[in-house]
Amino acid sequence: MKKYLYTLFENSGTLSNREIILHIGTALIISIAIYLSYYFSHRGTVYSKKFNISLCIMTVLTATVMTVIGNNIALSLGMVGALSIVRFRTALKDSRDTIYIFWTMIVGICCGVGDYFVAAVGSGVVFLVLLFFGTVKNDNRILLVVRGSRDTEQNIKSEVFRYFRSGAMLKVNNSDRNSAELIFELSKRTYNKCSENNKSISEVLYDINDVEYVNIVSQNDEISG
Repeated sequence: MKKYLYTLFENSGTLSNREIILHIGTALIISIAIYLSYYFSHRGTVYSKKFNISLCIMTVLTATVMTVIGNNIALSLGMVGALSIVRFRTALKDSRDTIYIFWTMIVGICCGVGDYFVAAVGSGVVFLVLLFFGTVKNDNRILLVVRGSRDTEQNIKSEVFRYFRSGAMLKVNNSDRNSAELIFELSKRTYNKCSENNKSISEVLYDINDVEYVNIVSQNDEISG
Protein backbone atom coordinates (compact mmCIF):
# COMPACT_ATOMS: atom_id res chain seq x y z
CA MET A 1 0.00 0.00 0.00
CA LYS A 2 2.80 2.43 0.90
CA LYS A 3 4.60 1.61 -2.30
CA TYR A 4 1.43 2.24 -4.31
CA LEU A 5 0.86 5.64 -2.67
CA TYR A 6 4.49 6.57 -3.22
CA THR A 7 4.13 5.68 -6.89
CA LEU A 8 1.06 7.93 -7.19
CA PHE A 9 2.90 10.90 -5.71
CA GLU A 10 6.09 10.21 -7.63
CA ASN A 11 4.45 9.99 -11.04
CA SER A 12 2.01 12.90 -11.33
CA GLY A 13 1.11 12.88 -15.00
CA THR A 14 4.02 13.75 -17.25
CA LEU A 15 5.68 16.08 -14.72
CA SER A 16 7.96 15.21 -11.85
CA ASN A 17 7.33 16.42 -8.32
CA ARG A 18 10.19 18.89 -8.67
CA GLU A 19 8.63 20.48 -11.76
CA ILE A 20 5.23 20.74 -10.09
CA ILE A 21 6.71 22.41 -7.02
CA LEU A 22 8.70 24.75 -9.25
CA HIS A 23 5.60 25.76 -11.24
CA ILE A 24 3.46 26.49 -8.21
CA GLY A 25 6.31 27.95 -6.14
CA THR A 26 7.26 30.44 -8.87
CA ALA A 27 3.64 31.49 -9.19
CA LEU A 28 3.49 32.06 -5.44
CA ILE A 29 6.62 34.23 -5.50
CA ILE A 30 5.35 36.40 -8.35
CA SER A 31 1.94 36.64 -6.65
CA ILE A 32 3.72 38.40 -3.76
CA ALA A 33 4.91 41.03 -6.25
CA ILE A 34 1.31 41.41 -7.44
CA TYR A 35 0.20 41.80 -3.83
CA LEU A 36 2.75 44.55 -3.19
CA SER A 37 1.88 46.32 -6.45
CA TYR A 38 -1.82 46.40 -5.58
CA TYR A 39 -1.05 47.54 -2.03
CA PHE A 40 1.13 50.48 -3.08
CA SER A 41 -0.94 51.60 -6.08
CA HIS A 42 -4.30 51.60 -4.25
CA ARG A 43 -4.95 53.96 -1.40
CA GLY A 44 -7.95 54.95 0.68
CA THR A 45 -11.37 53.48 0.09
CA VAL A 46 -10.45 51.78 -3.20
CA TYR A 47 -8.07 49.38 -1.44
CA SER A 48 -9.50 45.98 -0.55
CA LYS A 49 -7.31 43.61 1.44
CA LYS A 50 -9.59 40.66 0.69
CA PHE A 51 -9.39 41.32 -3.05
CA ASN A 52 -5.61 41.65 -2.81
CA ILE A 53 -5.30 38.27 -1.08
CA SER A 54 -7.65 36.79 -3.69
CA LEU A 55 -5.24 37.91 -6.42
CA CYS A 56 -2.43 35.86 -4.85
CA ILE A 57 -4.64 32.80 -4.50
CA MET A 58 -5.91 33.18 -8.08
CA THR A 59 -2.34 33.23 -9.39
CA VAL A 60 -1.48 29.97 -7.61
CA LEU A 61 -4.76 28.32 -8.64
CA THR A 62 -4.28 29.25 -12.30
CA ALA A 63 -0.75 27.84 -12.24
CA THR A 64 -2.08 24.66 -10.61
CA VAL A 65 -4.77 24.25 -13.26
CA MET A 66 -2.28 24.79 -16.08
CA THR A 67 0.09 22.29 -14.49
CA VAL A 68 -2.68 19.69 -14.39
CA ILE A 69 -3.83 20.38 -17.95
CA GLY A 70 -0.37 20.33 -19.54
CA ASN A 71 -0.67 19.19 -23.13
CA ASN A 72 -3.78 17.07 -22.52
CA ILE A 73 -6.40 18.50 -24.88
CA ALA A 74 -9.23 16.33 -23.56
CA LEU A 75 -8.50 17.37 -19.98
CA SER A 76 -8.30 21.04 -20.95
CA LEU A 77 -11.73 20.90 -22.62
CA GLY A 78 -13.19 19.23 -19.55
CA MET A 79 -11.63 21.86 -17.30
CA VAL A 80 -13.04 24.70 -19.43
CA GLY A 81 -16.47 23.08 -19.30
CA ALA A 82 -16.30 22.78 -15.53
CA LEU A 83 -15.18 26.39 -15.05
CA SER A 84 -17.83 27.73 -17.44
CA ILE A 85 -20.56 27.07 -14.87
CA VAL A 86 -18.91 29.47 -12.39
CA ARG A 87 -20.24 33.01 -12.45
CA PHE A 88 -18.29 35.92 -11.04
CA ARG A 89 -20.43 38.80 -9.82
CA THR A 90 -17.93 40.71 -7.72
CA ALA A 91 -18.31 44.45 -8.25
CA LEU A 92 -15.02 46.15 -9.06
CA LYS A 93 -14.37 49.45 -7.27
CA ASP A 94 -11.58 50.47 -9.61
CA SER A 95 -11.11 49.86 -13.31
CA ARG A 96 -7.49 48.92 -12.55
CA ASP A 97 -8.75 45.82 -10.75
CA THR A 98 -9.49 44.27 -14.14
CA ILE A 99 -5.82 44.66 -15.05
CA TYR A 100 -4.76 42.84 -11.88
CA ILE A 101 -7.16 39.98 -12.59
CA PHE A 102 -5.69 39.51 -16.07
CA TRP A 103 -2.20 39.83 -14.60
CA THR A 104 -2.77 36.98 -12.16
CA MET A 105 -4.24 34.77 -14.87
CA ILE A 106 -1.36 35.39 -17.29
CA VAL A 107 1.27 34.77 -14.61
CA GLY A 108 -0.50 31.58 -13.59
CA ILE A 109 -0.61 30.37 -17.19
CA CYS A 110 3.06 31.18 -17.80
CA CYS A 111 4.18 29.46 -14.61
CA GLY A 112 1.90 26.50 -15.26
CA VAL A 113 3.58 25.81 -18.60
CA GLY A 114 7.09 26.55 -17.31
CA ASP A 115 7.72 29.95 -18.96
CA TYR A 116 9.17 31.52 -15.82
CA PHE A 117 11.25 34.09 -17.68
CA VAL A 118 8.22 35.48 -19.52
CA ALA A 119 6.24 35.63 -16.28
CA ALA A 120 9.08 37.35 -14.40
CA VAL A 121 9.95 39.94 -17.06
CA GLY A 122 6.32 40.73 -17.86
CA SER A 123 5.45 41.07 -14.18
CA GLY A 124 8.45 43.33 -13.60
CA VAL A 125 7.38 45.71 -16.36
CA VAL A 126 3.73 45.73 -15.25
CA PHE A 127 4.80 46.24 -11.63
CA LEU A 128 6.80 49.37 -12.48
CA VAL A 129 4.10 50.81 -14.74
CA LEU A 130 1.31 50.30 -12.22
CA LEU A 131 3.49 51.53 -9.38
CA PHE A 132 4.11 54.79 -11.22
CA PHE A 133 0.72 55.45 -12.80
CA GLY A 134 -1.26 53.84 -10.00
CA THR A 135 -0.40 56.63 -7.59
CA VAL A 136 -1.46 59.34 -10.05
CA LYS A 137 -4.82 60.72 -9.02
CA ASN A 138 -7.21 62.54 -11.26
CA ASP A 139 -7.69 65.56 -9.02
CA ASN A 140 -7.69 68.26 -11.68
CA ARG A 141 -11.44 68.91 -11.47
CA ILE A 142 -13.38 71.10 -9.09
CA LEU A 143 -17.12 70.79 -8.54
CA LEU A 144 -18.98 73.89 -7.42
CA VAL A 145 -22.35 72.99 -5.88
CA VAL A 146 -24.77 75.85 -5.26
CA ARG A 147 -28.30 75.67 -3.89
CA GLY A 148 -30.76 78.53 -3.69
CA SER A 149 -34.30 79.57 -4.51
CA ARG A 150 -35.72 79.26 -8.00
CA ASP A 151 -35.70 83.02 -8.37
CA THR A 152 -31.91 83.15 -7.94
CA GLU A 153 -31.09 80.48 -10.54
CA GLN A 154 -30.22 82.89 -13.35
CA ASN A 155 -28.28 85.17 -11.01
CA ILE A 156 -26.17 82.23 -9.80
CA LYS A 157 -25.32 81.22 -13.37
CA SER A 158 -24.41 84.76 -14.32
CA GLU A 159 -22.13 85.27 -11.33
CA VAL A 160 -20.36 81.92 -11.75
CA PHE A 161 -19.71 82.44 -15.47
CA ARG A 162 -18.56 86.01 -14.86
CA TYR A 163 -16.28 85.06 -11.98
CA PHE A 164 -14.56 82.22 -13.82
CA ARG A 165 -14.62 84.03 -17.19
CA SER A 166 -16.67 81.26 -18.83
CA GLY A 167 -14.20 78.66 -17.56
CA ALA A 168 -16.97 76.86 -15.64
CA MET A 169 -19.36 74.38 -17.21
CA LEU A 170 -22.85 73.70 -15.90
CA LYS A 171 -23.10 69.91 -15.47
CA VAL A 172 -26.25 69.44 -13.36
CA ASN A 173 -29.33 71.58 -12.82
CA ASN A 174 -31.76 70.07 -10.33
CA SER A 175 -34.81 72.07 -9.36
CA ASP A 176 -38.23 71.80 -7.80
CA ARG A 177 -41.04 74.30 -7.31
CA ASN A 178 -39.18 76.35 -4.70
CA SER A 179 -35.45 75.68 -4.99
CA ALA A 180 -32.68 74.85 -7.47
CA GLU A 181 -29.34 73.09 -7.15
CA LEU A 182 -26.64 73.75 -9.72
CA ILE A 183 -23.37 71.87 -10.11
CA PHE A 184 -20.58 73.48 -12.12
CA GLU A 185 -17.37 71.76 -13.22
CA LEU A 186 -14.11 73.62 -13.76
CA SER A 187 -10.43 72.82 -13.85
CA LYS A 188 -8.28 73.19 -10.78
CA ARG A 189 -6.07 75.62 -12.67
CA THR A 190 -9.04 77.89 -13.45
CA TYR A 191 -10.23 77.76 -9.85
CA ASN A 192 -6.82 78.64 -8.40
CA LYS A 193 -6.29 81.45 -10.88
CA CYS A 194 -9.66 83.09 -10.25
CA SER A 195 -9.46 82.58 -6.48
CA GLU A 196 -6.71 85.20 -6.40
CA ASN A 197 -9.39 87.88 -6.72
CA ASN A 198 -10.36 90.08 -3.79
CA LYS A 199 -13.48 88.03 -3.06
CA SER A 200 -13.86 84.26 -3.18
CA ILE A 201 -16.59 82.64 -5.22
CA SER A 202 -18.39 81.70 -2.01
CA GLU A 203 -18.55 85.34 -0.88
CA VAL A 204 -19.78 86.41 -4.30
CA LEU A 205 -22.57 83.84 -4.33
CA TYR A 206 -23.62 84.49 -0.73
CA ASP A 207 -24.12 88.13 -1.67
CA ILE A 208 -27.05 86.90 -3.77
CA ASN A 209 -30.27 86.73 -1.81
CA ASP A 210 -31.72 83.31 -0.94
CA VAL A 211 -28.55 81.29 -1.64
CA GLU A 212 -28.74 78.37 0.82
CA TYR A 213 -25.24 76.86 0.52
CA VAL A 214 -22.10 76.80 -1.60
CA ASN A 215 -19.98 73.62 -1.64
CA ILE A 216 -16.60 73.26 -3.36
CA VAL A 217 -15.51 69.66 -3.99
CA SER A 218 -12.18 68.47 -5.35
CA GLN A 219 -13.10 65.54 -7.59
CA ASN A 220 -10.69 62.64 -7.80
CA ASP A 221 -10.68 58.85 -8.13
CA GLU A 222 -11.43 58.37 -4.45
CA ILE A 223 -14.98 59.63 -4.89
CA SER A 224 -15.95 56.57 -6.92
CA GLY A 225 -14.90 54.33 -4.04
